[in-house]
Amino acid sequence: MKSLLLAVCLVLALRCGEAAVSCSTTVAELYPCVSYIVQGGNVPESCCNGIKALNSQAQTAADRQSVCRCIKSAIGGVSYTSNNLNNALSLPSKCGLNLPYKFSPSTNCDSIN
Repeated sequence: MKSLLLAVCLVLALRCGEAAVSCSTTVAELYPCVSYIVQGGNVPESCCNGIKALNSQAQTAADRQSVCRCIKSAIGGVSYTSNNLNNALSLPSKCGLNLPYKFSPSTNCDSIN
């Protein structure tokens, strides 16, 4: 499963790069979160640091929408269990953040301001 996530992330990194916060940056910042999403347990500090870095880098609506689309594509392109999705959805709150979007394949990224 980790290798499949990595492959999806690498493809997305090559496809998305138009916004100030590129998809490759998003993938790099969120890569430390893969182990938590797949296995649960404790959220790695490097994962929270990555989410916080992305949040601070995404200053405009276009940036936030780009990050959202990259996350949505990565989640949507991988077969996941409801437990994996719940782990992904819980990441921002476990890292002490309130993001304007959810780490979910059903998020409407166009509605993010």
